[in-house]
Amino acid sequence: MKIIFSSALVLLLSACASDYSFNSNLDGEAINDYFKASDVVLYEGDALPKGHYELKGLVQGESCQADLNGAPASLADARTEARRNAADKGANGIVIKQCVIFEEAAQGCISRALCVGQAIKTATIK
Repeated sequence: MKIIFSSALVLLLSACASDYSFNSNLDGEAINDYFKASDVVLYEGDALPKGHYELKGLVQGESCQADLNGAPASLADARTEARRNAADKGANGIVIKQCVIFEEAAQGCISRALCVGQAIKTATIK
């Protein structure tokens, strides 16, 4: 009995000591690109940034409902795309000037949401 137990224990421990490798289809660049919008602060309406800031340029974001069974265009998706575009310009903030939803079909979209704003670079406190 002692020999069987020892053999089973050695077999279990040797299985745990194997060299496992982990392969993933996730790309580090794609993850950074996906989350870069979270580095951009959104300012809407009367909520403007405190202190001085530098204008980086005009940016826009769009959301499109491509087919009848697709998700409707949303202002949230349009704002997120605008934040990504602001990050591409080196901005850490965006002042949304206007967001609009178009319900009529046009330009390949059944419904469309569009947000326009100014990309800005504010002083960061470290």
